[in-house]
Amino acid sequence: MVTNFGEELMTQQQLPPIRKEIGTQVNLPLSKAVEISFNSVKIRFGRSLITVSGIILAIAFLMSIWTSSTIVGGLKVANDPKMNLKLQQKGIDIDPDSEANRQEESKNTWLVVLSLLVCLVGITNAMLMSVTERFREIGTMKCMGALDGFIIKLFLLESSFMGTAGTIIGAVVGFTLALLLALTSYGSGLFAYVAWGDILQHAVLAVVVGSCLSLMGGILPAYRAAKMEPVDAMALEV
Repeated sequence: MVTNFGEELMTQQQLPPIRKEIGTQVNLPLSKAVEISFNSVKIRFGRSLITVSGIILAIAFLMSIWTSSTIVGGLKVANDPKMNLKLQQKGIDIDPDSEANRQEESKNTWLVVLSLLVCLVGITNAMLMSVTERFREIGTMKCMGALDGFIIKLFLLESSFMGTAGTIIGAVVGFTLALLLALTSYGSGLFAYVAWGDILQHAVLAVVVGSCLSLMGGILPAYRAAKMEPVDAMALEV
């Protein structure tokens, strides 16, 4: 019996070790990430609406400032006596190089920057709350083999959807309000002096700025969600 046991032990030691292959993680297509992100926005429509409203207000303010500056600048360049009189009645210095105009531009720049920073903080906060609410969902997806990159895509796409919608609406609202205010102040004669090409460029730039802010606001929450351990996420009670 001792001899047989020794032979079996030697035989086992000579056998090659058994290797267990670990299955690869699931790399889901981008279309699936888009579908999940869009459904998440619809499910959390109330919170998404609040986030989008903040983006709309920030971009509308930015667009209104740019539109008003373009309209007033066109009226100054035209040097129409009637328009100059209306500008002076509104307390606007018709000299584009005056100190008052430079101070006004500086003030508007700081106001725009502050509004955009508030918008960025709002987006980041909303996305962090979304991550907190979806601990179990994230843990389930990671347990099923979802890559970290896929989780990051979900949250970046979600913030992009809200940012794009809010930015486009905000640009339209800001332009409309600024134009209506200018029509009330200067009359329909301003259409002959407005640089519509510049306003269009500003609208495109506003959309780009809003989209970039949305992506920036989603980076930190997306990274936090991707680095979450599946076991810890499933164990949390939300």
